[in-house]
Amino acid sequence: MQRAPMSLAVARRWVRGSLTSKMRVMEAPAGGGLIAGLLLVVALAGCATGPAAPAPGPERPIPLDLGRVQTLTQDGMSVRLRIPTEVEASQRLGVPLAMHGIQPIWIRVENSSAVNYWILPIAIDPDYYTADKAALIAAEDLNVEDGARVTEALRQSALPFYLPASSVNEGYVFASHTRGGRFVDLRFSAPGHGLRMRFAVMLPTEGFDYENSELRQRYARIEALPNLTLEQTRVRLRELPCCVARDDGAAEGDPLNLALIGRGEDVISALTAGGWTFTEAITIDSIRRMVGAAIADEPFATAPVSALYLFGRKQDIALQRGRAKIAQRNHMRLWLAPFRCEGQPVWVGQVSRDIGVKLTAKSPTLTTHIIDPNVDESRQYVLQSLLHQEAVRWFAIVRGVGAATRDQPRHNLTDDPYFTDGMRMAIGVSRTPVQPWQAVNLDWNESIDPIREGKGEDARVPQKP
Repeated sequence: MQRAPMSLAVARRWVRGSLTSKMRVMEAPAGGGLIAGLLLVVALAGCATGPAAPAPGPERPIPLDLGRVQTLTQDGMSVRLRIPTEVEASQRLGVPLAMHGIQPIWIRVENSSAVNYWILPIAIDPDYYTADKAALIAAEDLNVEDGARVTEALRQSALPFYLPASSVNEGYVFASHTRGGRFVDLRFSAPGHGLRMRFAVMLPTEGFDYENSELRQRYARIEALPNLTLEQTRVRLRELPCCVARDDGAAEGDPLNLALIGRGEDVISALTAGGWTFTEAITIDSIRRMVGAAIADEPFATAPVSALYLFGRKQDIALQRGRAKIAQRNHMRLWLAPFRCEGQPVWVGQVSRDIGVKLTAKSPTLTTHIIDPNVDESRQYVLQSLLHQEAVRWFAIVRGVGAATRDQPRHNLTDDPYFTDGMRMAIGVSRTPVQPWQAVNLDWNESIDPIREGKGEDARVPQKP
């Protein structure tokens, strides 16, 4: 007879008891084989849950145009942005800022306009460091002379806030350190004027899953894909499978409930602006930290996401929006579709909200998240997130998932139940800011209020051709 999976609370108590008693022999409860495996992973690598510093290595080409160096031009302002490697930053500034949780972002602004702008560094990071604060932290173990040298170097390298007309200025903004990638929101302000430029930067050699993705090669061939009209795209989206699958194509998993239409650079910029982060590759180290975070009820903002399959391959890119605990996050998988819409790439996706963690032998990480059964709310969350970031040109609801009621739910590949009105959310992503009330509803179909759906109220959806 198959044993019931062990709850995470029981696992935590058992693991903590094992660690406290050191080498004391104790009988493992039901599912102990799995827990023993988890203990082995934790024990081999220590029980720390914080990020490990990966060994430096050669940078791999990364997908999309989201490398460390990027340039944007708008209304007479040309901005070149670069996030140096940790080694580069140390050599240039004379102190290893990364080990102190500081990430310098180099920005060059050529203001060819007739407007005197101020840059707002708080938009880049509300917790940014001043040059003196960064120096005080990074030079705390240095002697007085070396500390003064570091302080002066950081002061001289800082980006000025005031950017007058017809001027060129460059320097660093000292932000909090992030791994894998970051969104950089540049905002410039002047009386009667304002500019916003959005940069999404992938940081290679950090052990993230996108480094091993074939997306870069696939995206380079985007122009060869069939180019469909909006109505043809609607039909293709409706004809897609209801759900993601295992690697063998068998079994139905989480519903395929999202489609984002737009350049990859714009889609990623809009999502990372809303707090979505990249995910790490599944490795012994990331599994160790994932298990440790689950046991300690701690966050793991870049936790791995297991592979699911569509179009005969695993997701091209995965993102998540974490919370205070690893058990709580929204996660999203995206696949580049084999067709375009009015010249724009189409990204088909699966999004759900995680509300817990359970142990399972069905996942390579030995743990999996429990999804919120109300998956339509997660779909709406993505639309709200992109509307809030002024990144939606249009949106529409399209059939294709197939309805499942609260009383007769479907189940994903790890046996979590879910209910849905059977719809997918299609969103045309904008490169430039669009006010939320200006986003156009194409009115293909109507979706029900997911909150009413959760209450068990009438879940019938008006159908349109």
